[in-house]
Amino acid sequence: MAQAEERLRRDALLPLSVQNGYRERYRGIRPAWRSSGDQLEAVVRSHITPSSQVLDLGCGRGGVVELFWRDVGLAIGLDPDTPSLSEHRSGGMPVIRGLGEQLPFAAESFDLIVCVWVLEHLKDPAATLREVHRVLRPKGHFVFVTPNVRNPLMLANRIGKALPALQRRLVPRFYGRVEADTFPVQYRANTVGAIRAHAEAAGLAVYDMRVVPDPTYLALNAFMFRASVMSERFMPKGWGVHLLGDLVRL
Repeated sequence: MAQAEERLRRDALLPLSVQNGYRERYRGIRPAWRSSGDQLEAVVRSHITPSSQVLDLGCGRGGVVELFWRDVGLAIGLDPDTPSLSEHRSGGMPVIRGLGEQLPFAAESFDLIVCVWVLEHLKDPAATLREVHRVLRPKGHFVFVTPNVRNPLMLANRIGKALPALQRRLVPRFYGRVEADTFPVQYRANTVGAIRAHAEAAGLAVYDMRVVPDPTYLALNAFMFRASVMSERFMPKGWGVHLLGDLVRL
């Protein structure tokens, strides 16, 4: 399995190593820019303390929580995909199988819930956010990152929503992600307006909401990178490719 994954990454049209190289070039153009991943980590770290109880909702094989799980009171991951849980990178961090719509935890169990590349897959985001509200303690935070369907790049992803079999083939070929990690998308909470509405209905307040641009997703070569950077100048600011949010239970 590991050899197959390595071969897939090596043969990808836009492997992560190349994409990150273009991100460094973009940072040279816009020194204040930070990727959604860097911003997410900073936001998450701003909320944790040595006594924090943290849930990684939709943890998959790991993510930002694996960077600090030993430094908090408790960090636990939850995901519906058993193969991902069995290959979680943080050996020793407790992980369990479960759904966001039915969190298997008592009320007011967590100070912080982190949710990375999950909202786009939810069939019922309203139900998940109600559960988030239930298990968060007062003044607890729900921090997430998800695609922004306002961005033109999401047109291809919306095609993937209609043709999931095609999506499962193209995403691995393009980005080097194994097919087993390519899940169907729903996009029912992937605009600023939709997220605000779902949050309000669930009893959560918007603490912070950012639209993050990133022109590297089509940077197959230097020409495509320059074209993507140029196109950003003509797009509304609200069309950045990622949404980074921080909701709070009051």
